[in-house]
Amino acid sequence: MSPPKYVDLLVLAAALAVFLLGGFPLLGYAVAAGSWLVQRGIQTVATRRATAELAAGNRQKAMGIVAATTLGRVWLMATAVLLVGLAEREAGLAAAILVLVLFTVSFAAQGLSHLFGEPEGQGVG
Repeated sequence: MSPPKYVDLLVLAAALAVFLLGGFPLLGYAVAAGSWLVQRGIQTVATRRATAELAAGNRQKAMGIVAATTLGRVWLMATAVLLVGLAEREAGLAAAILVLVLFTVSFAAQGLSHLFGEPEGQGVG
């Protein structure tokens, strides 16, 4: 378990303090955090399945899993932000900003993880 891959979860935990101290809507935090954790679970399962498919020599199936779950995770997050924004505008904005920060941190961490020598086959997803 390399620390850069999970830095987004540390940012998510730190964001709770920011939301509490800044007086931002906790509904926005709850929706963003909940949907982020769900999509991370989906990512973990998809990575394991894709790695197993690659080990079995099924490259197309592995790429299909990665592509489908990546698109599905983005749609999940966008839908969650949209729905909370329709319910309460300020909460939607807070959720959108938090999700944007989390995606940025997650992509940067994945890039650094691949760049600095993660073993082959461990970084699918």
